[in-house]
Amino acid sequence: MVVTGYGVISPFGVGWETAWSNLIQGASGIRELSGIDTSGLPVSIGGQIVDFDPGVWLPASLVRRTTRPAHLALVAATLALRDAKLDVDAGLAPRLGVTVGTACGASSALVDAGAAFAERGFMALSPYTFTSTGVVTVASEVALHVGAQGPTACTATACATGATCVGEAMRLIQLGKADVVLAGGADDTITPFDIAAAARARALSRRRGDPRAASRPFDTGRDGFVMSAGAGILVLESEEHALARQAGVYGEVAGYAATTDAYNLTSPHPEGTAVERAVRLALEDAGVTPDEVGYVNAHGTGTRMNDSAELKVIRRVFGERATSVPVSSTKSMTGHMLGAAGAVEAMIAMEALRTGIVPPTVNCDDPEDPEMNFVAHRAQEHAADVAVSNSFGFGGHNAVLVLRRRRD
Repeated sequence: MVVTGYGVISPFGVGWETAWSNLIQGASGIRELSGIDTSGLPVSIGGQIVDFDPGVWLPASLVRRTTRPAHLALVAATLALRDAKLDVDAGLAPRLGVTVGTACGASSALVDAGAAFAERGFMALSPYTFTSTGVVTVASEVALHVGAQGPTACTATACATGATCVGEAMRLIQLGKADVVLAGGADDTITPFDIAAAARARALSRRRGDPRAASRPFDTGRDGFVMSAGAGILVLESEEHALARQAGVYGEVAGYAATTDAYNLTSPHPEGTAVERAVRLALEDAGVTPDEVGYVNAHGTGTRMNDSAELKVIRRVFGERATSVPVSSTKSMTGHMLGAAGAVEAMIAMEALRTGIVPPTVNCDDPEDPEMNFVAHRAQEHAADVAVSNSFGFGGHNAVLVLRRRRD
């Protein structure tokens, strides 16, 4: 299964090139939040998307009836199709699928609608409230906007959503149900309500001082993840379809597996047993061994339990090679884009294979396991053919993707 297009909106701005350039420089998209009221909250930082006007990309009528996560998904899909140089015509439409999800959905719009209804009653609600705040909205709006008439689904697996959608897109193509699928996720939880809710769950970093130092995966000083907004959508194609139209190819999605911890709603299993099974199953699905893996893009949220459990899994799966395989968490720079994270990180892993440059884990000043190569602070040149991208979510959702470099 090949990838022919990237569409990204991140705390670094609009577009893949902007994101990748910042990532390999070790830059940070985390800042003090502006434009929202964080007074009374213990957290006032995040990966906020600034200078993004959906009206530049989308018709005014579409912007009016859709919510912020849908805006992000729609623009990311537009960018991905443009990058893939793919036109949706009458021949492709029935064979074009969409698997785009969101972890939190239109929470801000629902909060605002609830407040308006409580204060002013029935007529305060927009006629679009019912259709624009549903779980399926991001996928259905993308399908409607681009004209996709194949299988469409909004799959939600919490913070594993983006990776799950990419993996399920691969399955659709393998089963012959589609030739092309737009796959990924979008979320924008940079709102007072979402930040308050996550902070009450004790999931967010409350570190004070430089916002850029708050996201600290695998560092002993970590104290939680940093909330971010974003969207990531990939164009997946069957190899036959891509070759027939002489498409440029970034790389291959070679394997995918999903498991569930069935342990706790918010805490991962401390030994990562189901995570390990997902990694091994994904490698088996790709037909590769642990010895062939040259890079791991870790889920690495910067929460104490997640990072420790993931580290144990990496140690067990890769054995003696664990300390020589570069392992980085790019959430140290982007923050956690929730439903978008797994899709964007799949692109990052694929680009590391394509370019031979592994982006760093910044803020890893005192690593929990000093023997590991966490690519601390600076990018590293490292040639590899196979990468693993891990994504885990509340509820015990685990999704693992195996990416392979495209050989010329």
